[in-house]
Amino acid sequence: MKRLVFTLLILLACTLFAEEEPRHYDYNGASRQMHRIYYGDLQETLYCGCSYKNKKSIDFNSCDYAPRENPKRKSFRRAHRIEWEHIVTAHNMGHFLPCWKEGGRKNCSNNNEQFDLMEGDLHNLYPAIGEVNGDRSNFMFSQWTNEPEPMYGKCSTIVDFELKKVQPRKEARGIIARVSFYMEKTYGVSLSNQDRKLFEAWDRMHPVSSKECLRDKRIYNVQGDHNPFVYDKCVEQKLYLDE
Repeated sequence: MKRLVFTLLILLACTLFAEEEPRHYDYNGASRQMHRIYYGDLQETLYCGCSYKNKKSIDFNSCDYAPRENPKRKSFRRAHRIEWEHIVTAHNMGHFLPCWKEGGRKNCSNNNEQFDLMEGDLHNLYPAIGEVNGDRSNFMFSQWTNEPEPMYGKCSTIVDFELKKVQPRKEARGIIARVSFYMEKTYGVSLSNQDRKLFEAWDRMHPVSSKECLRDKRIYNVQGDHNPFVYDKCVEQKLYLDE
């Protein structure tokens, strides 16, 4: 009897202390979790650094933002709302999947488990002003000028529509690099040699910040896993602190 009780206690301890599997969501499920991550100091947009109170209340004065389109166009209306931006685009995540080839993102969503996991991964989602999110489209990130001509007020993120590329503001570059590394390691979303060299440079030049570490911690609390390209550096630099 004593041996049985001891065995049961060991099994119970193993159960209690076993590491939980990550709790991944599809895109709609992930969207409903955003309020658990982006509150307080983290209510700031990726591409322009604008603070916001909720999805329809953006403080343009906090970042000197100005919509580039005229008020009659749909994209102007998108400038006044927050959208959840995929840093690694849905196209880049899914274009190699059979479901994408048969019907694009709409066909993959909720019809392909791998795509659902990628589309809803919280590490890859970030608040962005809808207008900039729309302008970015599925363009790849690049860097081509040290003196960008602002397109959205004083926001330094710029889009080249002709060449289909985006140069993000400096504060976003390290974040973008480390998310891209995470998506490659976790899901096999491969990087070109050119992108890898660029992102490695961004990772070195724009190290993790306390806000990025806080974001990683909150995502862990919701989703159950870290971005190791963020977490390891946060621990090393002692930025991974309790709230």
